[in-house]
Amino acid sequence: MKNNDDGSEVAPKDGVKGQRLLVIRLSAMGDVAMTVPVLSALTWQYPQLQITVLTKPFFIPMFYQLKNVEVFEADVKGRHKGVFGLYTLYKELRARHITAVADLHNVLRSKVLKRYFRFGGIPFFQMDKGRAEKKGLTASKNKVFKPLKATHERYADVFDVLGFPIDLSKAAPLSKQKLSEKTRELVGSNTKKWLGIAPFAAFEGKMYPLRLMEEVIRKLDDTREYKIFLFGGGKVEGKKLETLAIQFESCINITGKLSFPEELALISNLDGMLSMDSGNGHLAAMYGIPVISLWGVTHPYAGFYPFGQDANNSLLADREKFPLIPTSVYGNKMPEGYEKAMETILPRDVVKKIEAILGHEN
Repeated sequence: MKNNDDGSEVAPKDGVKGQRLLVIRLSAMGDVAMTVPVLSALTWQYPQLQITVLTKPFFIPMFYQLKNVEVFEADVKGRHKGVFGLYTLYKELRARHITAVADLHNVLRSKVLKRYFRFGGIPFFQMDKGRAEKKGLTASKNKVFKPLKATHERYADVFDVLGFPIDLSKAAPLSKQKLSEKTRELVGSNTKKWLGIAPFAAFEGKMYPLRLMEEVIRKLDDTREYKIFLFGGGKVEGKKLETLAIQFESCINITGKLSFPEELALISNLDGMLSMDSGNGHLAAMYGIPVISLWGVTHPYAGFYPFGQDANNSLLADREKFPLIPTSVYGNKMPEGYEKAMETILPRDVVKKIEAILGHEN
């Protein structure tokens, strides 16, 4: 049996024709969201399959609309913590008559589960993360700057070796959801275009400076054509966005005011989403919402571009001025001075891109 570059095994091409597949993807939010279109295509092409998704409880609402898909909660801080907890998890999953496992996470936790499932005679195949290729793409010397396989395709490859090749063009966007009464009271209703803006990211190198985002919002607010919803997480981000929102009539800060299912429903009703290389862009993509994405020290070539989005919907930092981009896959590493890379994306260009995609009356 062959090995991937990360040491995980590759099954023979004829795979394993299972009837209940376990799909593992515990975190992070964007990575979990990227499984949704893949599972949409999988269940459309193989309607006889039953799918169990192992993920964290917070992410469960993402999977509500998928047919033949159930979600099993991973309590990684409680009863499923540690080696013995993972054995408990294995026994609970075995009781669901799992016939094969697609590990779309490939981390230490899932490697431990692999041992248990393999010992129990259940086929277990893992995603090839392409670590060697990504190391070349992000290298400071002898950089190999070329597009790598998309994460969605890497997910699909796992099902291919299980005997279920997927045509990702069959993935259908999730349906628009009805807004709750609480959401309707918060956002109101009008004929303006609804734009979500998610200005934060896990690392500074992926985040558009707030002073520049304020310029973008000011220009959009001046048109009187948009209702703008600001998305963030936690008290610190919420406070920053509230300070921003009170300056502009068209802005509403959503942070901390809606449940996650309510936020998803609101996202499904947007006309567009402006996001960083971060989770909110992938959430909008699940619903087929146009995503305008801004990229700093990361780059779409690493394979994390939102599913089904036009490549022209992105704005990238200037690689002539910052030639080491991408400096890392996740944006957590950057040379001195590269924190200014995002500043090469001008607010006027962001506004032009939004207007080109969402339309502008003038």
